[in-house]
Amino acid sequence: MHKAHQSSLGRRVSSWICESCQARLALGQKATASRAFSTISKRAGTASPSPNRRPKVPDTPARTRFAPSPTGNLHLGSIRTALFNYLLARRTGGQFLLRIEDTDQKRTIPGAEERLFRDLRWAGLHWDEGPEVGGPCGPYRQSDRLGLYESHVRTLLSNRKAYRCFCSAERIDKLNRLRHDKGLPLGYDRKCIDMPTHEADDRAAKGESHVIRFHVPKDYPKYNDLVYGTSGHGAGKSKQYLADEPVYDDPVLIKSDKFPTYHFANVVDDKLMDVTHVIRGSEWMSSTPLHVALYHAFDWSPPQYGHVPLLVDVNRQKLSKRNFDSDISSFRDKQGIFPETLTNFAALLGWSHQRKNDVMDLPELEKIFDLKITKGNTMVAFEKLTFLQEAHARRRVEAGGEPFEQMVRDVALELVNKYGAAVVTRFIGKRKLRDIVADFLHIRSLPYRNSHQFVEGLLIFLFNDGIKRRQPLDVAVPDVAVYPKLRVAASTFFNIPEAHWNRETLRDHLSQLHVSDDVATTAEAKAQAKAGTKALYAFLRWALLGVESSPDAPTTMEILGRDVCESRIREAVLVAREVENQSTTPKVQARRVPKGEGNSKWQAHSLPSVAVSVG
Repeated sequence: MHKAHQSSLGRRVSSWICESCQARLALGQKATASRAFSTISKRAGTASPSPNRRPKVPDTPARTRFAPSPTGNLHLGSIRTALFNYLLARRTGGQFLLRIEDTDQKRTIPGAEERLFRDLRWAGLHWDEGPEVGGPCGPYRQSDRLGLYESHVRTLLSNRKAYRCFCSAERIDKLNRLRHDKGLPLGYDRKCIDMPTHEADDRAAKGESHVIRFHVPKDYPKYNDLVYGTSGHGAGKSKQYLADEPVYDDPVLIKSDKFPTYHFANVVDDKLMDVTHVIRGSEWMSSTPLHVALYHAFDWSPPQYGHVPLLVDVNRQKLSKRNFDSDISSFRDKQGIFPETLTNFAALLGWSHQRKNDVMDLPELEKIFDLKITKGNTMVAFEKLTFLQEAHARRRVEAGGEPFEQMVRDVALELVNKYGAAVVTRFIGKRKLRDIVADFLHIRSLPYRNSHQFVEGLLIFLFNDGIKRRQPLDVAVPDVAVYPKLRVAASTFFNIPEAHWNRETLRDHLSQLHVSDDVATTAEAKAQAKAGTKALYAFLRWALLGVESSPDAPTTMEILGRDVCESRIREAVLVAREVENQSTTPKVQARRVPKGEGNSKWQAHSLPSVAVSVG
């Protein structure tokens, strides 16, 4: 709009709008202009002033913990929870604690605790305090801390924030059945809450079976979730159902067997172990208001809680251990996954970063981890695990050292187990198996996922007495007219002695077997040179391995060895001659190089002149 017209319009509007409305209108125009500028800046690629949206890590060292129950093997969700707590502690220079929550003795499985230790250490998640390590806040098994729970529950009893309940299990069941039949919500009717303290203590002293319940406050306290923020999670009223007769959500703190429930032991232990941050699965969000209420009942400050998203499958269903073999032992022992691969994979399940590359080992994760965690469920795509495994395998190969040597040992053992010592020995000849396997692993076109899969891919290399080629020669190299030149060119490799059979010499020899672009002087000559080079490499791939694609020829020939290459090339030359004879293409006579024929004083630069004319 023209400026003069805008000014005139502004004067006309101001003549009939009151001053307060004009002020609000001006504020609205400023807000609109600000939004418009922000939009224009984004479209133009101009960064408008905005605060860093990535959540900050704590300014002080975080004390975190992982508290599994010894009721089975660690699974993918467990290792992710442990990893996030570990990374937060390492990023802030804090401590990572391990605590065994074994108060449910009926579900404890013998040997499970030792497997937990082994799996965590294998993944590189070494704890600073906990079982087998010690620390100032021990003991670190809940079954060894019963005296602490007993002394703390006495504090709540004395403050009337907890009470003894002598109702039998039969009475509770009957109460719940009656309410269920009426369509009423279940709960406890607080029958024992007004029992005089001296009477309750006397009955308990005489050994009468009872539990200790928490007197839930009317309103649950709010808390700020590190992931979900103050979006209402954790706020609200406790469950007090007032239909016909009131019932309440007064959870049990101490069971009749004197063992604490999860909720009570969890809160007491976190406090006494000075835990400052708790990262756990979102399935515990419904329990967090109760935990915060227990902290307040003791006049304690609760730790900061952060809940990570649920893991789901491709159908958006909760990742079930019955449908997916997600135990850590399965990843390690059955699938051959590296520890750095698994921690990398687990870290990306719900957490995002600003790096361009997803491939990170544990030290790299420790440096950049923050609390940028998604609020929605996280779909587990195991294709990503395969990608990361291949990437970390390549890292191991390039870095060398013990992790690479372990790969070599695994592949060597798998080779012997799969194909037998006789086949492997015949293949390697006088060479060392370790060196041959190392060469295999350095081939970039052979992806490594585990030793079993890798060895399966080596089948085409291993058999000296002929190979099963996957396609006919005239499909691999359609132009039959070039077969004579290809036969002669391939046969020139027989002149290279064993002592010079390495990829550097072989690569130099190949470069002299075709007319290069630099030598060609016309467009037609250049095209012929490229076609000749392509045909030669296709023929060698077909001759040596019988596949459409393979590692580069010098690498392949070095690994196969001179004897194997000569045997396979001679076989391929015979096949090429037969195809020529059967073809209607005018035949070109080419002398077959007999076995053993050649220059016994071969030097790398002395090549038959016919070999240079393959283009």
